[in-house]
Amino acid sequence: MDKIQMTTPLVEMDGDEMTRILWKMIKEELLLPFIDLNTEYYDLGLKYRNETEDQVTIEAAEATKKYGVAVKCATITPNHARMEEYNLKKMYKSPNGTIRAILDGTVFRAPIVVKGIEPCVRNWKKPITIARHAYGDIYKNTEFYVDKPGKAELIYTSEDGEEKRALIHEFTSPGVVMGMHNMEASIASFARSCFNYALDTKQDVWFGAKDTISKTYDGKFKAVFQKIFEEEFREKFDAAGLTYFFSLIDDIVARVMKAEGGFIWACKNYDGDVMSDMVSSAFGSLAMMTSVLVSPQGYYEYEAAHGTVQRHYYRYMEGKETSTNSVATIFAWTGALRKRGELDGNAALMDFADKLEKATLSTIESGKMTKDLASITSLKHPKVLSSRDFILAVRSTLEGMMS
Repeated sequence: MDKIQMTTPLVEMDGDEMTRILWKMIKEELLLPFIDLNTEYYDLGLKYRNETEDQVTIEAAEATKKYGVAVKCATITPNHARMEEYNLKKMYKSPNGTIRAILDGTVFRAPIVVKGIEPCVRNWKKPITIARHAYGDIYKNTEFYVDKPGKAELIYTSEDGEEKRALIHEFTSPGVVMGMHNMEASIASFARSCFNYALDTKQDVWFGAKDTISKTYDGKFKAVFQKIFEEEFREKFDAAGLTYFFSLIDDIVARVMKAEGGFIWACKNYDGDVMSDMVSSAFGSLAMMTSVLVSPQGYYEYEAAHGTVQRHYYRYMEGKETSTNSVATIFAWTGALRKRGELDGNAALMDFADKLEKATLSTIESGKMTKDLASITSLKHPKVLSSRDFILAVRSTLEGMMS
């Protein structure tokens, strides 16, 4: 069988630890036998990031702007233990955070639904897509410990010298204080990404914030979303039969728990961080969660929603067998290949991505799965496969579809 051709490269960002091992297996067994794979490769493994002082991450993000579509392996965000383990020159920032900042993107995460893995919330019948604003708030905060009585103030000084000042708190005993910010342009990009993605995926948008308490900060999020929706998207939503809905975050949470799913839940940065884990766990596993960064300019970066699976990697390095779930990493590749095919008008590439996803889910539904899924499946007598054997089982299913 002739291999499927690609006209434009994907940006390929390799990663760390067990997911790096899976990345290589997926390419060798599920992609290269069927596709004349065309990628521009960047090694975002922590060792090479250290060698380049993280310049490789910036180059990978800029390449994504050039080619429009990227696929990324999970990477390590170093802490003090990693500093010692990898003998790092400095404590590098999260690669995902660096890429998000350069692409000005919004992260969309949705569970991969498969028969035999039932959601904990019984009424959830369709995936719930979490749209996480990826800038500012607590993730770019400034904070310190107050060790004696005194006054904490919020002060802003404009370029022309005008000053605004507000009392935060009069401390009579030790405590903590924090300042955080956001940018109106970033909020606007977040809104446009959410509305465009909704039109692409034919889903309603729900957005929640706490503007009754945070009347200025959260109130700005609410106002920007409403303005952009009315001026740029209402007619398109009406034509597509879609809706946009805003409410308080606590009301949205209550509604989500009672809903069937099938919508985009837009969240501020911290809310999205927390709620994406809640949704993924309730649907089964972080290893069964897709993640795509979408910018208003039309750049797409696909990755797995989980980390580098450190514990399994250490077992692998000891020569022991692992049973690591590769589904989210497979779906990162299929998402990127499908989008590349869509942008290039390459129907064969899009069809391959569809078949690989179907083969992956069919393999699980036939009772062949990794240990994490076997422990929660409703299927009778599942067969637990090793990391490699699961990928080989998917390949066998895929070969049957391709022939």
